Amino acid sequence: MKTKRSNLELSPFHAIIFGGNGDLALRKIYPALYHRYADGQIDFDFLVIPVIRKPIDREDFITRIRKFIENETNKNQIQKTLDAFCEKVTPIVIPTHEEPYYAELKTITSANPSFQNIFYFSTPSSAFGDISHQLKINGLAGPSSKVVLEKPLGDSLKSAIAINARINEAFQEHQIYRIDHYLGKETVQNLMVLRFANHLFENAWNAEHIDHVQITVAESLGVESRAGYYDKSGALLDMVQNHLLQLLCLVAMEPPQALDADTVRGEKLKVLNSLRPFTKKSADEDTVRGQYSRGKMGNKEVSSYLEDIQTYESNTETFAALKVWVDNWRWNGVPFYLRTGKRMAMRYSEIVINFKPVRHNIFSTKKSIPNNRLIIRLQPEERIQLVQMSKVPGPGGYRYKPISLKLDFVDSFKERFPEAYERLIIDVIRGNQTLFMSQKELEASWEWIESITSNWEVLKKKNQLYRAGSWGPGDNIMENGHTWINAYEHERF
Repeated sequence: MKTKRSNLELSPFHAIIFGGNGDLALRKIYPALYHRYADGQIDFDFLVIPVIRKPIDREDFITRIRKFIENETNKNQIQKTLDAFCEKVTPIVIPTHEEPYYAELKTITSANPSFQNIFYFSTPSSAFGDISHQLKINGLAGPSSKVVLEKPLGDSLKSAIAINARINEAFQEHQIYRIDHYLGKETVQNLMVLRFANHLFENAWNAEHIDHVQITVAESLGVESRAGYYDKSGALLDMVQNHLLQLLCLVAMEPPQALDADTVRGEKLKVLNSLRPFTKKSADEDTVRGQYSRGKMGNKEVSSYLEDIQTYESNTETFAALKVWVDNWRWNGVPFYLRTGKRMAMRYSEIVINFKPVRHNIFSTKKSIPNNRLIIRLQPEERIQLVQMSKVPGPGGYRYKPISLKLDFVDSFKERFPEAYERLIIDVIRGNQTLFMSQKELEASWEWIESITSNWEVLKKKNQLYRAGSWGPGDNIMENGHTWINAYEHERF
């Protein structure tokens, strides 16, 4: 049975998840598949095949999956559908990527020859090539197969190209889905509608009307269990190279001719190719790298990064701030400020479009009129706010203050709010690559990022220490009186 959705179809599938007992699979992938099944969107046959390295009791494994799904859902409401979903889960063991160990996977998938095979690589990218090779020689990577790649995709331009070359031995570009869950968030999707379906915004979406743009992805947690990986990457590679650059692309891109994958991704690629590369001088003046020291998160004392990774010395940055220029006609002279860090004052992600001030203040006051702001909040809650000036009620002349008009998705849409992974996984099943990075985008982003890392190396640029629980460093890259707009600041006028 096939369910028609838009111009593409949903059809029966095997979801083969390498790294099937990992944190990402348990927290995101299985709940996403379950909720699309429970909501009736997956109303056709499927099988979930977690691939794990060591033997595990199936019932214990299913209990773990149930636990993560039940944590976010009313247990009594989901019991029947959860039981049915769990019956579709068949874990298998592949201890190493050698041909004989893929026999069981071949047997299971060959029982349903009409199903599409969706291979989800929830493993370190160093394993992507070996897995792809085994899928090819075992006859599993057919023309209807798809592969989902989790970040990070390499640690440099050279490694990203090498990994892709090995994957391309088994899969063609139209079969590859490079996932960035930020692009599946509802507010990110609404940014496209906000821009291109509203004359008011699209007419003002350029250097003539916009003063500057800020994109912040702040995390309150430290490195936690990711210490081994994180100390080899840092904030720039872990967050800026993918999440923040993709958000910048959606803000800065030109209107696509259509919403098909090739056209949208082509417009994002133009933005990446328009990013001004960093020089030694600009890498010194317009970038900041930082590392968290001891501090307070609420009333709790927390350790420093070096204590968290249990070493005496590391130059890995846990914070990065950049002043970025998009060298094209639309954004000429408009700085984009990007900022991300761990152990910051709170967890939140948002895009702030700061419009230029009115040209002349006609009101009899010495107070300057604050700029209008459009705030696109991605987490913890998803909302869009427009900060505009409004008269304060009462006599006494024209007293005004900023008022925030809010579209809060949680308040406005009372039904359950789907997670980003749900949208993205459905798009994979459907065969829609619009929200997934192309290889050209990946290579362009790495090339630009390396203009930073190479100059940091030349400069021997040091980290600025910042207290855990603070907003981190980065004020020195701001220009023309700009200041960082921290979480909820626009609500405290």
